[in-house]
Amino acid sequence: MNLRHLSFRLLQVYQEVVRQGSITAAARELHLTQPTVSMQLKKLSELVGEPLLEARDGQLKPTDIGRELYQACADVFTRFDDFNTLLAESQDGRVGHINIGLVTTAKYVMPRILGAFYRQFPRVEVTLNIGNRAHVLNRFEQQKDDLYLFSHPPSGEQVRAVRIIQNPLQLIAPPSHWADGRSHLDFAQLGNERFLIREPGSATRMMFESWLSRQGYELSRTMQIESNEAIRLSVASGLGLSVISGHTLQEGKERPVVLDVQGFPLQSHWYLVSRRDRRLSYATDRLVKFMAGNLVNCIEPDWVVTDLSRLLDWSGDV
Repeated sequence: MNLRHLSFRLLQVYQEVVRQGSITAAARELHLTQPTVSMQLKKLSELVGEPLLEARDGQLKPTDIGRELYQACADVFTRFDDFNTLLAESQDGRVGHINIGLVTTAKYVMPRILGAFYRQFPRVEVTLNIGNRAHVLNRFEQQKDDLYLFSHPPSGEQVRAVRIIQNPLQLIAPPSHWADGRSHLDFAQLGNERFLIREPGSATRMMFESWLSRQGYELSRTMQIESNEAIRLSVASGLGLSVISGHTLQEGKERPVVLDVQGFPLQSHWYLVSRRDRRLSYATDRLVKFMAGNLVNCIEPDWVVTDLSRLLDWSGDV
């Protein structure tokens, strides 16, 4: 049998004739004429090279070869029914895979969103690719991920960014620090302190240095540490002061104190970012829509921005 000449329509007609036991009933069920059904059966029998049906007890019954063909039809159509279901679920965003690039601090935020998303869409798989800002920027340039979470998004025509969550940068100190409990401190009073800072290119460091420049301050002693967890632990252990995301302070056992310093917290935001020149997958679109409607149930409502509806403008890019 030359499979290149076989068609779904031939198999559908044959399957229905076997089910109905007559050409007339099958034609009525398929909304075809009897001659059309007879012609299709003749063509299929010629392709197979063997008789497929025989009259028994007033009905058309499959021959031995016909029964095998009928079973093959059932197998094929069942597989394609499964495929059609999978396709419908995929196009509805209920199955699929999403790659998300996260700067390190965002790892405290995204899992809380994804946990709630997974409870509604357990068949969508997500891979989190976490690194410092330079690493995630490189992934963005190479189009390795579907979505990104930045506190300082990249620029350019291909960047699509919507702020979704407030990311206040707090000035922290060790417990029992002399400034703990004092109100409205002037930053100049902290001029002799050692500050623990992130690596160059870090969004937190860029914001802090920009604020220092605007205020005319310059740090006299610094120590670079390329980890939020290490900074939090180091501050709690008395190694110095630091400026760090409020989200980071919610994690871990170490509890440095937040100082009341004029100008702090520095106001920052988390931005959901994608590329304009990369089509959103159905699963990614489903996650974006989920965040637009459910973020206040995943994150402290006071931290969620009020213009989340802007995310719905992305939905046309699927």
